[in-house]
Amino acid sequence: VTGALAVVFGGDVVWSLLGLVLGNLLGGAVMALHSAQGPKLGLPQMIQSRAQFGVKGAVVPLLLVILMYVGFFASGTVLAGQATARLTHTGDTTGIIVFALVTGVVATVGYRVIHVLGRVASVVCALAFVYLGIRLFDQVDVGALFSDAHFSLPMFLLAVSLSASWQLAFGPYVADYSRYLPRTTSGRATFWWTLAGSALGSQWSMAFGVLVAASAGERFVDNQVGYVVSLGGAGLAASFFYFVIALGKLTVNVLNTYGGFMSMVTGISGFRGQRELSRRGRAVYIGTIMVAGTVVALAGKDSFLTSFKDFLLFLLTFFTPWSAINLVDYYLISRERYDLPALFDPDGRYGAWRWDALVVYAVGLLAQLPFLATAFYTGPLVGPLGGADISWIVGLVVPAALYWLLARDRAGDRPPGEKTEDSPAPLGAPAP
Repeated sequence: VTGALAVVFGGDVVWSLLGLVLGNLLGGAVMALHSAQGPKLGLPQMIQSRAQFGVKGAVVPLLLVILMYVGFFASGTVLAGQATARLTHTGDTTGIIVFALVTGVVATVGYRVIHVLGRVASVVCALAFVYLGIRLFDQVDVGALFSDAHFSLPMFLLAVSLSASWQLAFGPYVADYSRYLPRTTSGRATFWWTLAGSALGSQWSMAFGVLVAASAGERFVDNQVGYVVSLGGAGLAASFFYFVIALGKLTVNVLNTYGGFMSMVTGISGFRGQRELSRRGRAVYIGTIMVAGTVVALAGKDSFLTSFKDFLLFLLTFFTPWSAINLVDYYLISRERYDLPALFDPDGRYGAWRWDALVVYAVGLLAQLPFLATAFYTGPLVGPLGGADISWIVGLVVPAALYWLLARDRAGDRPPGEKTEDSPAPLGAPAP
């Protein structure tokens, strides 16, 4: 759907594809820099953010991360709910609720089930996706779609922004998974393998979305899931592809639910110093994410494409300043070394609130407003730029430069100790 949005909102096939490639590479590079932190620190990404924002101050980006998880839960549930409804011969509302409940149950069971589900879904969904791609090329004159190329800077930058936002959305939790790699893993290898896998996989699916949206027009806009499934056939074949869509979305939604739960626990632990969580407590947190995401899904199901586009651009606005601050601090200020016990101590090295980072983050948000173009707000400099939205570029450059200027005096300071085997384990998961 992300790739399809570039065409649905006015782009052509050629420049939409090029814009998506550029966005995947730019956003993917930033995201992969976060991934490289995982093996080195062995910590979830947002706990590491306490080094920049303070043990309690990190709750500010954490709240936005939780909103991100809820939003992606909702968007995935809308599409999977449509597929579930067709499989069960019920309405979309029922399909959304049933799918959300299944997601909550799987997320509550734990990360081992998530790994098994991910392995199965990866194989099944990849094979189904290849088949649908073959069917698309068989049924559509793809050459004709490429012949109608017309460059529009605003539409090109929209495509760049859509794919960049998709990649940057992984930034707050990519290290949650790369941290399980051995500490001896090269940061360079982690970076390149993360970038290659994420950019290639995303571009493949986004290109499919571009071609589907360009060839189907209103048929896709009116029924995204139904049209894609129709490429595969009818009857049992259609049922199989509805199941594949639901399975693929289940894997992603479980990760969103689990990640939202981890973020809530991380935020609360900064204030309460909580180190352990009961099964009942975990179920309550997961249930909260599930209910919130379901409510949003039901509210936005009738205007999904517009809502999803605005949601992606919302993420871009709020996460680019966080990425800039985090990466400058890790690579240029702290130089890949942190006092890990202090990340759990509000009275320690990093304090409860680090107002320099919080102020820079706020400035990064405000700096984007003149360049922002969304359905509910358009900045005063968008018109002179021909309608192009470059806010996320400003959101990376301004806070990165400002944070470096404010924090450079402590660049290279060594923490009093390095990571040890008995360093505190992150909440909600075993230590690597």
